[in-house]
Amino acid sequence: MMDIKTPKTARGKREVEKRAPKLEENGKKTLILHGTKTSNVINALLTDIYHLKKGNAIKYSRRNDNIRPFEIGGETSLAFFSLKTDCSLIVFGSHSKKRPNNLIIGRTYDHQIYNLVEVGVENFKSMESFSYDRKIAPKTGSKPFFAFIGEGFENVEELKHLKEVLLDLFRGEVVSNLNLAGLDRVYVCTAVSPNKVFMSHCAIRLKKSGSIVPRMELVEVGPSMDFVMRRNRFPDEGLRKESMKKPSEVNKKRKVKNVTGDAIQGKFGKIYIPDQKVGEKTLPYKAKGMKRERREGKTKEELKNKKLKLASY
Repeated sequence: MMDIKTPKTARGKREVEKRAPKLEENGKKTLILHGTKTSNVINALLTDIYHLKKGNAIKYSRRNDNIRPFEIGGETSLAFFSLKTDCSLIVFGSHSKKRPNNLIIGRTYDHQIYNLVEVGVENFKSMESFSYDRKIAPKTGSKPFFAFIGEGFENVEELKHLKEVLLDLFRGEVVSNLNLAGLDRVYVCTAVSPNKVFMSHCAIRLKKSGSIVPRMELVEVGPSMDFVMRRNRFPDEGLRKESMKKPSEVNKKRKVKNVTGDAIQGKFGKIYIPDQKVGEKTLPYKAKGMKRERREGKTKEELKNKKLKLASY
């Protein structure tokens, strides 16, 4: 039997509550790890990714010998680190003669490896190698644009898989409203061939255009690199179905009375108006037209005598 450890301090209880399942999950954190051997290119790339994800990333600088994600049993350490740091995204860098400048990006579900993408890094340029005005540098926590250029991102399964992982890695927290001042960067990914992708990171510079909409210019701020596709590990079907499940509280929609929806014309509503019984309404004052009823109520003789009386005068 395994012992279940319960938190004994207030701080421990708060940490457990943070990691508990929620209807609206917290932002995903990224764990950055080094392999047994790394090159200068991989070290610089992992440092740049850490700066781009600052605030939502944890970086370990120690070498890890037992991490081999694509081998049987080699993913145990990744699951352990994911549970320890409560990270849903993993970036692992290594270097060997067989796979030089190797980068592995993976996602986890319930601290189990969900999927993995392995790419080789070529023509790498770090953020320090670009000279630009530091005033236009992207701010920490800003939301980026993404531009995926090329038919390969729609037709090739490996590139579609890479697109999903890159979106999940760099998009940040999910928000409902955005301030235009917070949109100051863009990631441009171009599918050069079915197994090669060029990726660059640019800052957005807003200039006057003579209208309300400003003119946008892109200034490359780095990092930039070429990704060469190597290996892919697609999610297991059972784990994928489990991760796609939605709680009953989300699926349950509250029914609104007398409201119907139409795909073309939008929302329709029925309004109940009670019968207006006008005949039973009492008027606040007597109108002048009511005097006519008095004349009609008098007899003909009284009207004749009144006329004769007026003629005598």
